Amino acid sequence: CDQGGECELQDLSMGYGRSVSRFAERKRVVPDEDFGPLVASDMTRCIQCTRCIRTTREICGTNELGGMYRGERLQIGTYDGKPLQSELSGNVIDVCPVGALTNKVFRFKARAWELIARDSIGYHDALGSNLFLHTRRGEALRAVPRDNEAINECWLSDRDRYSHQGLQAADRVTAPMLRENGNWREASWDEALAKAVDILRAQGGDDIGMLVHPATSNEEGALLRRLATGLGCGNIDHRIAQTDLSDAAVAEPFGMPLAEVEKADCILLLGCNPRHEAPLLGLRVRKAANAGAKVLAVNPLDFDFDFTLAGKHIAAPSKFAEAVKALATNGAVDGLDAASFVDALKVAERAVIVVGEGVELHPQAAMLRAAARKLADATGARLNRLPQGANAVGLARAGVLPAALDARAMLASPRKAYVLYGVEPELDVADTPALLKALDHGRNVVAFAAYADDSLKQLAKVILPIGLLPEIDATLDNVDGRSQSVTPATKLPGDARPGWRVLRALGAQLDLDGFDFLDVDGLRDGLSPVEVTAATSTAPAPAGLEDGQFERISSTPIYRGDAVLRRCAALASQTLSREPAVMLNPAEAARLGATTGDAIRIDDGRGKATLPLVIDHAVPDGAAWIESSHPATAPLAGNGAALSLSKV
Repeated sequence: CDQGGECELQDLSMGYGRSVSRFAERKRVVPDEDFGPLVASDMTRCIQCTRCIRTTREICGTNELGGMYRGERLQIGTYDGKPLQSELSGNVIDVCPVGALTNKVFRFKARAWELIARDSIGYHDALGSNLFLHTRRGEALRAVPRDNEAINECWLSDRDRYSHQGLQAADRVTAPMLRENGNWREASWDEALAKAVDILRAQGGDDIGMLVHPATSNEEGALLRRLATGLGCGNIDHRIAQTDLSDAAVAEPFGMPLAEVEKADCILLLGCNPRHEAPLLGLRVRKAANAGAKVLAVNPLDFDFDFTLAGKHIAAPSKFAEAVKALATNGAVDGLDAASFVDALKVAERAVIVVGEGVELHPQAAMLRAAARKLADATGARLNRLPQGANAVGLARAGVLPAALDARAMLASPRKAYVLYGVEPELDVADTPALLKALDHGRNVVAFAAYADDSLKQLAKVILPIGLLPEIDATLDNVDGRSQSVTPATKLPGDARPGWRVLRALGAQLDLDGFDFLDVDGLRDGLSPVEVTAATSTAPAPAGLEDGQFERISSTPIYRGDAVLRRCAALASQTLSREPAVMLNPAEAARLGATTGDAIRIDDGRGKATLPLVIDHAVPDGAAWIESSHPATAPLAGNGAALSLSKV
């Protein structure tokens, strides 16, 4: 049995059982059901403890598993024969005491006694879930939850559980690379660093732009801040997915700690789908709802929640902004009973407003953030803004913020050289067309990267391979402002190096201050929060909708939020992963004369794409839902853009 060595039934049998079984009857054989790409089943081993049934009901909130038939014929499986669809489905593996439900990605890879458990944390959302990475000879083979009642309790989201599969992707950069005469070749570290130094020295400080991925560690962020300061560059930003930074907003710790959310008696979700943005926050909201809390939602999409809403208002981005403003100003909006929402927050003893990417990535985000804060102040509710990146809180504290041009302004006014840190140009930024145009403007791009996709190879001059979080010493700050440090759990591939080591070498070759430490402990001794007031920029102009046009609703797919997730084959084949498509409600699809599967031509006046149509009742009138982080959707403008759609 592939549960051997970690089976509760085996432990009890070996400790207290007889050497010869007393069971002399015919043994049962149960056919196995396909539970999808994440959970493997061998139901003949099932002892019918029903822990998995309770998990899908009480934790996942999906009621996907149940017991069918009676007596000896009792079987546990899904009611409809479909794969598990929950974002927390892997937790049934942990609760199963035998080998009936196991990790399909890990299956037959190793025995339990061959593995070494290394402490680590999740880095695909800002919760920082605690976990163990089980490794053999430096390779991560599986992840299991590590108990931490204040963060993830004893649970783990599927993307934190299975994302290690992406560490060994085929396009992983294993050696420094230089582009010469349009061709790429591997180079030594000395040669690659010398090229990077030449590019940075050739440009004045203001002619350099630095774009940093929001999952970058505190140590790397501090060194990037020092690098920018030493070069005289005020153009550095980690808020690369946001468009409206006119209020100089940065990520901040939750007003109500994560562990207390389940004790709230009123929760207002503003532009937030916690099930996908932070699955274990969604679990806390579900617990609160089950305990009697009133959960309200004002969203651009009618998300499929696993808890009951006491009230909701769904509207396209422009009308969504009007609705949030109405809540803060006691205004009136068709279809929204603003007074009842506000009253519910006022009478609650422990109310919280949760702000998600529907607000943070909105083209009028500054106004929406101000409205949410005003509403919280007026009602006495706590304000929980979900950070847009696994370490957005830590990078804000480290001062990875612009003194001159923010991320959007750097693209609107192209620089002569760019430093990309962990950024995939085609998939990680709010305005991909503007970024590609800006990078192509100077063609002097120094990329610190773990992966080299086609878009990066087309634009960079030098690629410096860096490690990912499971491979390096790193510290991340979570939604509660809690700093969590990890040590390397797996080996770095090839000649890749931890990012802080590469930055130390680069800073030393540039003769900059602050790069004379010897190891990560020396680096951490010199770290302290940096007070930086981020420079403001002009808010983007609202999209002018013409007759017949649609507003784009953009959201980040649950399993395509960063480079590692995008390379995890198991998650890519899970039912929550969808192919790029344009989603319309039935009425709007009928207006186009189109049906599911038809090719739809999309034109935003600057970029074009052709995508299949999917009819989805979650989409409001006047809107088209197109997920981001897909190469097929990269040519299109972002959230709130005016789109012209036509059937091909």
